[in-house]
Amino acid sequence: MRILDRYILVSYLKTFLVVFIILMFIFVLQTIWLYIGELAGKDIDAGIILKFLLYFSPKLVPLVLPLTILLTSIMTFGSFAENYEFAAMKSAGISLQRAMRSLTVFIIFISLVAFFFSNNVIPAAEFKSINLRKNIAQLKPTMAISEGVFNDIQDFNIKVDEKTGDNDQYLKNVIIHQKSARSENLTVIKATEGELVGSTDSEVLSLILKDGNYYDEIPQKDPSKRDNKPFTKSYFKEYIINIDISNFNNVDMDDENYRNSQNMLKIGELSQSIDSFSTSYNQELNKFADVIYSRTGASYFASNYKAKDSITNFDESILELYDNKDALQIVDLSLGTVNAALSSVSIKKQEFQNSTRQLNKFEIALHEKYVLGVACIILFFVGAPLGAIIRKGGMGLPMVVAILIFLTYHFIGIFAKNSAEDGSMSPFLASWLSTLIMLPLGIFFTYRATTDQGLLAFGNFMAPINKLIKKLFRSKSETK
Repeated sequence: MRILDRYILVSYLKTFLVVFIILMFIFVLQTIWLYIGELAGKDIDAGIILKFLLYFSPKLVPLVLPLTILLTSIMTFGSFAENYEFAAMKSAGISLQRAMRSLTVFIIFISLVAFFFSNNVIPAAEFKSINLRKNIAQLKPTMAISEGVFNDIQDFNIKVDEKTGDNDQYLKNVIIHQKSARSENLTVIKATEGELVGSTDSEVLSLILKDGNYYDEIPQKDPSKRDNKPFTKSYFKEYIINIDISNFNNVDMDDENYRNSQNMLKIGELSQSIDSFSTSYNQELNKFADVIYSRTGASYFASNYKAKDSITNFDESILELYDNKDALQIVDLSLGTVNAALSSVSIKKQEFQNSTRQLNKFEIALHEKYVLGVACIILFFVGAPLGAIIRKGGMGLPMVVAILIFLTYHFIGIFAKNSAEDGSMSPFLASWLSTLIMLPLGIFFTYRATTDQGLLAFGNFMAPINKLIKKLFRSKSETK
């Protein structure tokens, strides 16, 4: 039996390593494609790009590992069934569960490693990758202005439609938003042509604009005049802007000061953050409720007036007790108070929704630490008996079946987590939903493979239909 267990385990491990490497390579290529915009044109050396991929790769394991286990299980056990090795095992009195024993121990070990990996390695890699991405984003291309997009350069946002010339120094259709001291875009400069003048040794880049207009918005303190949006306009033949580019590429790629992400935290840190957020959320909710209640004035009336001071049997409006001027002031004051309360409630509602969404993200991240390990075990018990049932090895049919099952598993998880973020579903249920759906599927496949039944008993479905067809033909022949 040890020889058989070793044979099954070695066969599984060979396929497992090959499939894992291939899938990881595919997902890494997808990562390069997704983030090519952040890496291209930054004058980044190969070492930084490799470091970026190294930090980002652990985040792919929760996708690659379950798919690898599912596909490997289908391929390995499908190959055993296709080559009649399972038939030889059963003739020797070895059941499917006994053949899966060594692999079950291996998968449990992989699940424990996956749990340790998701709790320790992935948060550290997430911390490194996000900080590295932040540092890469600060790097500017050798030519400081790219065409077709707004380029944030010091106090200017510059956009050009086209760059021409040997060194891309000639610009067409230049639009510049100049920031004020309060970071407001009060000044807009438009020019039909422009030219970048500078050298590799200079830390100043001169932007020479030609044939354009200068628009400057005039701030108004009087609210009634703001709707007129007054501004000044001037025309120029030539206008020069000097830009300091000395700090464009002075970025420390090892700087690590960003820590605000739930994916960077371990289980203990997530639990502590969830408790802290929940306490803060409840305190803010109670505080806001007290503020709204105090604004209504109900507490004032309750403490200063009694039932005998109230007016009873009064059929007319309370405003009839006042003259028109005072009544109008009361109505205006009441409407202002109500509108202010509604505005405050609307703003706070959005803040509470954002807080709830952030809290749900932390709870989802906590449960995902456990889901990865359990999903590996369940998907093994889905793939192994399914391979024995379909009796097909290789990369053809097993690949199609594995991808269909995994896409179903993955999309259910994505939709559930998106619903949980806005509070439509419990974060616990959303994290475990796809895995819980796969559990009865694994039990069903294991039962049918153990009892030597097919994937679906089509004969049981077709038997009543065949009987009905025979009765119909028999009744027609009798009538004739």
